[in-house]
Amino acid sequence: MLNEGRGGRIMKGISLRLALPTAILAIVAILAIAFSAAGRADDMGMAASSKQGLRAKLEYCKTCHGLSGQGYHGYFAMPRLAGQQTKYLENQLRAFIERRRTNPVMFNVAHAISPSMLTALAAHFRDLDPKPFGGAPKELVARGKPIYEDGVPEANIAACSACHGPEAKGQDEIPRLAGQLFPYTIKVLTNWSKERGQGPASDTSAIMTPTAHNLTRSQIAAIAAYVSNLK
Repeated sequence: MLNEGRGGRIMKGISLRLALPTAILAIVAILAIAFSAAGRADDMGMAASSKQGLRAKLEYCKTCHGLSGQGYHGYFAMPRLAGQQTKYLENQLRAFIERRRTNPVMFNVAHAISPSMLTALAAHFRDLDPKPFGGAPKELVARGKPIYEDGVPEANIAACSACHGPEAKGQDEIPRLAGQLFPYTIKVLTNWSKERGQGPASDTSAIMTPTAHNLTRSQIAAIAAYVSNLK
């Protein structure tokens, strides 16, 4: 009887030792599930927060750039962002932050945008495609077409299409010009050296400096008119 009692206690000890790892594994599994669920909840919360933040930023952008990023006609023409190249938009927002591009309003706006938000905004506007405003004088549109496509060799003005493409949709850091507001393009090309390539840092806009300098006001107006009507 004593042996049986001792043997029973031994068996119970063995059973307990065998059951203990199983219980621990069960607890670990439960904790893993709980943490996983919490992690998913956190991820969902962060995603919702990011979407909410993006919507808030877009509402702010719409104030100046229009409901669909189509630009705004007013006392100061605001540029079309819709359909713009993402790399170009990201680069320009960074240029405002780094003072490579002069614009006090946009410096304050861009300075408050995180890198991830900057990328999200650029992607959003790239996918928009509203109808261009147009409205430029028709005679200027006709004059602008050959300048855009072939340049003016005798004035050392390269063809715009060489970089911006035959449809003026740009590529990577080269901006889309198609559908850009007529008065805005005039303003940008007229004031190029005063607004772009500022500061000590290198800037891709430097490539445009000679061309903008060599263009006459009438040629600038003609190019602006032509690209404003492109879709």
